[in-house]
Amino acid sequence: MQVKNKYQGFTKIGLVSSGLVLGVMLSLTYTAVADKMVKPQLPLEDLRAFAEVFGKIKTDYVEPVEDKKLISEAISGMLTGLDPHSSYMDADAFKDMQATTQGEFGGLGIEVGMEDGLVKVISPIEDTPAYKAGVKSGDLIMKLDEKPVKGMTLNDAVKLMRGKPDTNIVLTILRKNEPKPLIVTLTRAVIKNKSVKFKMPEPGYAYVRVTQFQERTGEDLAKAIKTLHAENKGPFKGFVLDLRNDPGGLLNGAVGVSAAFLPKDALVVYTEGRVADSKMNLTVNPENYARGGAANDYMRDIPADLKTVPMVVLINSGSASASEIVAGALQDHKRAKLVGVRSFGKGSVQTIMPMNNGAAIKLTTARYFTPKGRSIQAKGIEPDFYVEDGTDQSYNIHEADLSRHISNPTDAKDKAPAKVETTPAKEEAKAKLNEKKFAEPTAPIEPASKEDLQFAQAMNFLKGLPVVENERPKTEAVAEAK
Repeated sequence: MQVKNKYQGFTKIGLVSSGLVLGVMLSLTYTAVADKMVKPQLPLEDLRAFAEVFGKIKTDYVEPVEDKKLISEAISGMLTGLDPHSSYMDADAFKDMQATTQGEFGGLGIEVGMEDGLVKVISPIEDTPAYKAGVKSGDLIMKLDEKPVKGMTLNDAVKLMRGKPDTNIVLTILRKNEPKPLIVTLTRAVIKNKSVKFKMPEPGYAYVRVTQFQERTGEDLAKAIKTLHAENKGPFKGFVLDLRNDPGGLLNGAVGVSAAFLPKDALVVYTEGRVADSKMNLTVNPENYARGGAANDYMRDIPADLKTVPMVVLINSGSASASEIVAGALQDHKRAKLVGVRSFGKGSVQTIMPMNNGAAIKLTTARYFTPKGRSIQAKGIEPDFYVEDGTDQSYNIHEADLSRHISNPTDAKDKAPAKVETTPAKEEAKAKLNEKKFAEPTAPIEPASKEDLQFAQAMNFLKGLPVVENERPKTEAVAEAK
């Protein structure tokens, strides 16, 4: 992602999705300039207290500590104490973030955050070492090789997980409902994340999976559509867009993907924040998704039937940020039906602000809203058809599960949390889960295969067959929708 000192055309919406992907920070983000911020009056008494603590550490701590380390940790703590997505990136982490949005980076392939002093897995990235080993959303990493994670910063933990390709690292994982820690050995690799995958699972039906929104995702989607259309030799009978376990990425990619299915100038997303630069309305217009605007509009010549073909979008708890924007826009415009389970619920915008020392800060500056004004922050997007994937749903993690998450603007301060109803069958299933013995992680289900229950129900809908749903948990969002 190119970072400039002023908003110039396309760089104004260089947005990325939430979390930290082993060596790289990802958030729904746009670039901004630190010197455009109004500098508030500094609280002198509090700064004196900071200086006093700084001095005590320098003189009395058991070991000498460099000034640079103390100041860096103080900045990091100041930002991470705000919410799960604001953070400090040193020069190396900032470079990694820029490299990742171009689709290639080193690591294990998991998007992570920090929870109660442990590294918490938000989502494994498809076709990476972590994904293939069966690491799941919600896993807590307690040890890296023989080093306990407790007491580390997230950046420190990420640095340990990085390394030369083909070298191993052992993760000790705590998993809900597992009585013992899981020991997983992963081999580091250069993560070449192909963001668009596609095939024709049946004649007349197109399937496209977006694993992450990168610089070329929209362009790659346009090429995939043309390839599938040529293979089909005509209009599609149905189209499945798979956004499961997509943690997000660059917002221009999300707008571009939406542009393939929505009419020109349709609203995709808007943002609201305290400063003028954080307020945007992004529509289906090449100025909002293609570098160079209309001259480089890669969606200009896609087949016309893409705007009307019957369509299903697959989502799950790993669908976050930019992928939720696409799902929410298509749902609001009644362009597609959503199949799966509730999405992650990351509805905040972070601004990447480069610092003079080569580092950068990532600061939450706004919330984003779907075309109908829905904020999915800490709530997520509810599918039209609630279909589980056949695995234990207690593994799922959401934005609302993260400590210090910012609130949804529609929440009333005195509103009591919704109660989730239980049944004897659920209690019996829960008891059986608690009786489970230690088990190794299992490989994930191949998307769009015979074992993929959510995909099967998507195809049923497209063919006009009954959709078999699971019992939907009665969350606050569902209650309000009804």
